[in-house]
Amino acid sequence: MRSIDVLTDSFERVRDAVHGAVEGLSPDDLSARAEGEANSVAWLVWHLTRVQDDHVSEVAGQEQAWLTDGWADRFGLPFDPADTGYGHTSDEVAAVRVESGDELLGYYDAVHARTLAFVAGIEDGDLDKVVDKAWDPPVTLGVRLVSVIADDLQHAGQAAFVRGVALRRDTG
Repeated sequence: MRSIDVLTDSFERVRDAVHGAVEGLSPDDLSARAEGEANSVAWLVWHLTRVQDDHVSEVAGQEQAWLTDGWADRFGLPFDPADTGYGHTSDEVAAVRVESGDELLGYYDAVHARTLAFVAGIEDGDLDKVVDKAWDPPVTLGVRLVSVIADDLQHAGQAAFVRGVALRRDTG
């Protein structure tokens, strides 16, 4: 198995987890929080997608789908268009509301397709290329992609948990 195959499989697993967390939820369930200040499914999926869009676009040398494909306008969130959700307050988390899961999944799927297209062009030797010198040690392309995958999977898992809580409340 080549590195590209491992990365592709990993991003496909993220996709499966994201779809599993979102599909079939009502707008209220997408905005539900396990408790007062916790993150909602909508915020978690929006955030993980924004981070993936931001980080992969940067290393791919392209503009973010959020900015160039009209997603920021479609979502109409009250944030700076460059915002990815890092450091959001409880009120900012609550501001991420969507009309349906289709909106979240549409943006996620657009970013996922861009990610797979970028990964498809990577050679094993590319993974050692330094892409961020602001860290010690500097971050390589391989480390950046694995970091995105790890962050995405954690947030998708959190979204799946919140989904379960919301659905239990609906049937409780």
